Amino acid sequence: MASTFFTWIRSPAAREYFFSTHFWGPVANFGLPLAAIADLNKDEEVISGTMTATLAFYSLVFTRFAWRVQPRNYLLFACHTTNAIAQSVQGARFVNYWHYGGREKKYGLHGTESKGPVTQALQELGKSDAK
Repeated sequence: MASTFFTWIRSPAAREYFFSTHFWGPVANFGLPLAAIADLNKDEEVISGTMTATLAFYSLVFTRFAWRVQPRNYLLFACHTTNAIAQSVQGARFVNYWHYGGREKKYGLHGTESKGPVTQALQELGKSDAK
């Protein structure tokens, strides 16, 4: 297996691959998932819901593109799959923080304030329907 790989590395096909956009495009694009993974340690306050959703959708579209293009670009596929997963995790953190009481828990708010705005709106809607 290793000898086959080293034989391929010395071949013109390998040089053609390493000097093509099929290699350098995904390598340059790996900055997106690396940044998203690094942002997993940051505070939820700084997450942009709009940008996170846009990047997740963008990566899902290009994941499909990398799979459908001939010849398949596995490096681009791996790059965008990684980014789609990382952005989805960021999106879940955003929704939990802003809509499911994560912010209130972080700041120790109690009573009716400890519920997220969506929960409060649903409770108010339920109270008005009961009248």
